[in-house]
Amino acid sequence: MQLETLNTLNLNYWSIAPEIIASIAGALIMLVDAFSKRGARQTNAAIALIGLILALISVVSLGRVGKGSYFGGMIVIDPTRIFFAITILIAGIIIILLGMQFLRDEGLPPGEFYSLLMFATAGMLLLAGAGDLVTVFLGLEISSITTYVLAGYRRYDLRANESSLKYFLLGSFSTAFLLYGIALTYGAARTTNINQIRQAIEAGQVTYPALLLIGAAMMLVGFGFKIASAPFHLWTPDVYEGAPTIVTGFMSTAPKAAVFAAFLRVFVVGLDVPKEGLGLQLHGTWISAVAIIAIITMTIGNLIAISQRNIKRMLAYSSIAHAGYALVGFVTGDFAPVAFYLLAYSLMSIGAFAVIQLLARAGDQKTEIADYAGIGFEAPALSFPLAFFLLSLAGIPPTAGFMSKFYIFKSAWDSSPALRYLVLVAIINSIISVYYYIYPIVVMFFRPLLPGYVRPRVSTPAAVALILALAGTLYLGILPNGLMNAMGRGMIGSTIQTQVMSK
Repeated sequence: MQLETLNTLNLNYWSIAPEIIASIAGALIMLVDAFSKRGARQTNAAIALIGLILALISVVSLGRVGKGSYFGGMIVIDPTRIFFAITILIAGIIIILLGMQFLRDEGLPPGEFYSLLMFATAGMLLLAGAGDLVTVFLGLEISSITTYVLAGYRRYDLRANESSLKYFLLGSFSTAFLLYGIALTYGAARTTNINQIRQAIEAGQVTYPALLLIGAAMMLVGFGFKIASAPFHLWTPDVYEGAPTIVTGFMSTAPKAAVFAAFLRVFVVGLDVPKEGLGLQLHGTWISAVAIIAIITMTIGNLIAISQRNIKRMLAYSSIAHAGYALVGFVTGDFAPVAFYLLAYSLMSIGAFAVIQLLARAGDQKTEIADYAGIGFEAPALSFPLAFFLLSLAGIPPTAGFMSKFYIFKSAWDSSPALRYLVLVAIINSIISVYYYIYPIVVMFFRPLLPGYVRPRVSTPAAVALILALAGTLYLGILPNGLMNAMGRGMIGSTIQTQVMSK
């Protein structure tokens, strides 16, 4: 009997190898930090870096395990998980490289920072591979709690304290919505397994359809907060501005990619059943809701970003707008353009925040756009990369930002004539965004240098991080077809969409 139960659960510990490696690295860092002298604690950065590289190798090797669900359907292995996990780990590796200089300049303890980063990454990886709503909740909480602490890591800074507290309070509020939505969905479908929820809808076995509709709406609110979509975005500017810049760069990329992976899996795989009855009603409701949210998110993000004079707040509203662009692809149900978009956005956003961190110096002293006046040719090693990342965020070719928007917009345009208005709104918003992305470039290269300018210092690890972000952004802009074709062949969302359209 016990053997049958184990076979049913399909236990395979290699399926959670990336999460195990990241967690072990986090625990090892805590032990090394506790028993080593203060001068030897820099070895924690090496442990964190090795841990994430090993986790990346294990993610790539998950393809050999084979597609399927493990641990009773709690964990899923498929190309969707692999692509999103790679995005999360690349962001983590770049942040570790940047963190070496950040922690030394700020005089902050490195052990806690790297261990928190490892546990946050483990939670995000779990979220990307979740096949059950319970796993979604666990991954979300592990990543969220550690990120709350990272936001206030500069303990002596009142802005960081405020940022952490706001993030914690509003994050807890949104988690309550998500958890209540999960409970209602379970009450309606009698299961929390995402695939089984879909099967129950297809078979007409949902006991209380109204509960499922309300549960889906509440989960939409919970996910909406985590990806910073309007009208659930109000926390974003204050939290991004108050948190250390390096943490802001991390928060704006890796957690967003992980939540989008779960968001897509829950709604496209679990709830998107466009057939007569409850499935059709649910499909039409959430598609319309997400389309409206996408329009509001893009418009609010871009319009308010225009008036910002603090570059961190400007990029905060920019990240809100980019969540709206990703939601345009989300509506089509095609995972590949969304995954490509989030990978591209992660590289160019982290790159921009990395330069801002290096220019701002300890304590984020210089984060006003006016502070960058005249530095264009005084610090070309930083000003030119920042200009490149900003142009990429604006969607100027031949950058990753242009190609990622192209794939998102093309997917929505080809998917349905009813979605073409969404593409037109997104294009108009992209044109609006060019203004506030160009403005810092004008300040850097066409304004006189301010008195008292001090040339920033860039360590070797920080330079490597910038090169990685630059190379990735340029590569995805010039040679995106190979990756997009691989995504298109493997992404489960593409398969589901093809099946639905053929019917």
